[in-house]
Amino acid sequence: MIPHLTRSSLHRCLQRHGIGRLPDVEGDRPTKRKFRSYPIGYFHIDVAEVRTEQGKLHMFVAIDRTSKFAFVELHEKATIAVSRDFLLRLIAAVPYKIHTVLTDNGIQFTTPGAGGSAVPLIKEAIANGERFRAHAFEYACAINDIEHRTTKARHPWTNGQVERMNRTIKDATVKRFYYESHDQLRSHLSDFVAAYNFARRLKTLNGLTPYEFICKAWATQPERFRLNPLQQMPGLNI
Repeated sequence: MIPHLTRSSLHRCLQRHGIGRLPDVEGDRPTKRKFRSYPIGYFHIDVAEVRTEQGKLHMFVAIDRTSKFAFVELHEKATIAVSRDFLLRLIAAVPYKIHTVLTDNGIQFTTPGAGGSAVPLIKEAIANGERFRAHAFEYACAINDIEHRTTKARHPWTNGQVERMNRTIKDATVKRFYYESHDQLRSHLSDFVAAYNFARRLKTLNGLTPYEFICKAWATQPERFRLNPLQQMPGLNI
């Protein structure tokens, strides 16, 4: 033992000689994985609960993985039919082709216990002229040529992009303000989503708004579009 050596002196001594910390052992740090890039048209979809003085509402949220364009609706129920209609209105609101949707394994989006989406089987049955029964949301995917992916069981974070959007919306609305009625929340939510899509500049889009990013994509990838976004602003059915 060195009687006059303080802890801080010892720390500086170890740092000078490059032994201020133990070396990393392979496997100590998880490898950072980058999200795979996709062309516009890959939507993450989820349902969250919000409340007003009137009671509970189900907030359906869809966000494009690439353009960050958001589409939101409030419903008193979260049924299979509501989920299907939400998807159909999303398709109509977005000026470009939706090629993929990612959801959890909730009953609103897929048949429980099916082990994944049945969209490929539905498309095959349609092509063969077979009679079949299908989940309404997955049938809507099939007839619109949309790939339906589901999150892994007990891995909800794989749909983290829409989970973050849920938090962003809640932080700006129900966690900050008191709403006497569902209509009051709907009105405020409509304003917030419009401002997000058409006025909010995002770092992940290099300072563009989601709408500006869509217009830029139109200039370079017009084959992905159904409509000219410069002439028709996408609608928001809140």
